[in-house]
This record gives sequence, C-alpha cells and structure tokens, in this order.
Amino acid sequence: MHIIENGNVAAALGVKLCHVNVIAAYPITPQTPLTEKLSEYVESGEMKAEYIPVESEHSALAVCIAASSAGARSFTATSANGLLYMHEQIQWAAGARLPIVMCVVNRAVGAPWNVWNDQQDSISQRDTGWIQIYCSDHQQIIDSVIKAYWIAEKVSIPIMVCYDGYILSHTYMPFDVPNQEQVDAFLPPFKPDYALNTEEPANLNTVTLPDVRMDVRGELAHGYMEIRYLLHEEMRTTLTVALEAEKRFADIFGRSGDPYVEPYLCDDAEYIAVGLGSLTYQMRVSVDALRKEGIKVGVMGVRFYRPFPDAAIANALKGKKGVIVFEKALSYGYEGALASDLKSALYEHLAGTGTLPVVQNFILGIGGRYIRTEDLTRTLRAATKGRVSQEPVWIGLKL
Repeated sequence: MHIIENGNVAAALGVKLCHVNVIAAYPITPQTPLTEKLSEYVESGEMKAEYIPVESEHSALAVCIAASSAGARSFTATSANGLLYMHEQIQWAAGARLPIVMCVVNRAVGAPWNVWNDQQDSISQRDTGWIQIYCSDHQQIIDSVIKAYWIAEKVSIPIMVCYDGYILSHTYMPFDVPNQEQVDAFLPPFKPDYALNTEEPANLNTVTLPDVRMDVRGELAHGYMEIRYLLHEEMRTTLTVALEAEKRFADIFGRSGDPYVEPYLCDDAEYIAVGLGSLTYQMRVSVDALRKEGIKVGVMGVRFYRPFPDAAIANALKGKKGVIVFEKALSYGYEGALASDLKSALYEHLAGTGTLPVVQNFILGIGGRYIRTEDLTRTLRAATKGRVSQEPVWIGLKL
C-alpha cells in the first residue's frame, strides 16, 4: 500500500506491523506524535499491545527493560535531553543484551534549550553498546524499524533507529507500507533464549566480580570483562547479520540496498561527500550542480553507524582523492565523530596502499541552523581544490 504521511507515522506503522507487545512512552518534541499515534492504534484495537505512559524517559526505558526481560517485544522513542535522561538505562539495556528497538528523533541538546534538529543526541550515545541506524527518508524509517527487530533479536543487542526531527518526523512523503503477511513472513514471533518466569524465579544482572567465578550450578561464569568483550565482538558480527537481513528483506519485500552505506554517483567520483541522515539527500542537489561543472563528486550516506562498517566504507572510498564529511554533531575539543571514525577506517584499511584520500570535516546545521544548498555547493567546490583547513570548518557560523 502506497501512502503519503509524515515520518513519525511511518515509524509508528513499522512498530504496529512488528506486533510489538509493550510500548512505554514519555512525550518530548519532536518524538511525541510517534507515540501518540501508537496510543491511537492501541486504543482503537488496531494494535494488541500494552501502552504504558510513564513519568520520565528514564522510566520509559526501564519499563522496556522489564518487559523485554520477561520475553515481550518492546518499543520506546525519545529525543534530545530525553535520550540523555535515559543514559543509565541505555547502558543497562545493552549490558543485559535485550533486543529493544527505540526510535531517536534527532534534536539538539540543551543547554541552552533548543527544539530544532541536529544529531548531537544520538551521537553522544554511540559508545553505549546500542546498534545505530540512520534514515534519510520515510521509506527507510518504516523499513529500518522492521529490520531492526529482526537484527536485534538475532544478536540480542538493542537498536536505535535515528531520523531527523521535523525534517523527516513532521514532513510528508510517499512511502510503501508492507502488508501484514509480508512482515509476518520476515519477522517471526519473539522467542528469547531466556525470559523471566514467576514460576521459576531468578536474579538477572546481579553484582559481577572482576574475575571469572563458579556460579550456583558449579559452572565457570564470565566476569564483567568477558561480558563486555562478548558484547563488543557480537556487535561486530552484527554487520554480517545486517547483510543477511537485507537479503531476506529483498526476497520478501522486493526492495533492497546496501545495509551499510547509500551511494550516489560514487563509482566515477574523485571526491565523496559523506554524512548521516536526510542531509545526504540535500547533498545530492549540490553534487548534481557540480557535475554540470565537470567536477566529479559523489555522495555517500552512512546508514549503519554502530557497529561502524569500516571495511565497507574504506573499500567504497579507496582510490578517491578526497572525502568531505558534513556533520550535524561534533566531539567537543576535536572534530566530528564521523570524521574521526572515517579517518580510522581509512588508515586501518588503506594505509600503505597509496590510495589514502584526504579527509576534510565540516560542521553545520547545529541547533537547527538553516543549511543552504548554495553553501553546500560552494563548500564542496572549494574542498575539491585543496584542503580548506586542518581544523573542522563551521558552515553558517555568524560571530
């Protein structure tokens, strides 16, 4: 079914199609319409789920942790300071290996207060053990939610599906809504390896000693370090699982793409502009304009950000003269986090090959600052003529 709706509705439809059992929510702009739509589905009987309104974002994720621990497919959503308020529970959900899916509708973080879009909120949580997927349009939002549950339940790791506040959450675009039979064929019922049961009481995630020890059954149990190692290793294997999910999705739904990156005019490009989310589609307009000038530029949108698909990205950028990274977030005191990750991947895979491209970093759109396509075009043109600056360059800054 093809419809025209906003991005929050696209996410809500994805959640409904996945037969989520428990939704816990606390309102925060621009996420609120997503969970409001889910409450309408539950109230009308379209969706058989427990909808639990809570007193804070911290509580929302706590409810999802409890529900997932008991074997229920769980969902929540948040933005900005709400995501930061969840931080303790975000760490807990990952450490407990719970396959929760959460939509992060990207918004600037206070102080000072700002309700507009950038990506500082989700980027600040990149090291918490959650998988992160970034969307560029409404079709990717609904599809990513569906894929996220399949991937999360395969690897027992929670997932953030991130999309830009207002730019995607509140705008209307056409997208395809899969039928329920297709989703059921793709996503089987959630059957965790272990779930809490009142008839068989158990303690989960109790105090873990630094070293390995014998458990109550007399078996050698992992220490804290081993548990963290396994989370890291299995995060890395998620890249393979994501590829499997994409192939499975293509077989059932008839559409697919690269699960790691989304290229545009990259094959013959000498320079590649890289970014996350909807910005990469705006970049295409600039690239089209520069192509008419004879400048060979392409765009690469990073879809999977955690785990970072370093080998796939390095292979895509091999032999290019330059990589121009645009970010709506930064790691204060250094540069954009995506730029740092790209440099690391390129060094790891291409150093010594003679094909290491120059990486330039540009910061823009912070706190919803308007991003002019003309500025993108001008910046890309200048970056193809040589390094603009060793330091990150802020576009649209007015001091």
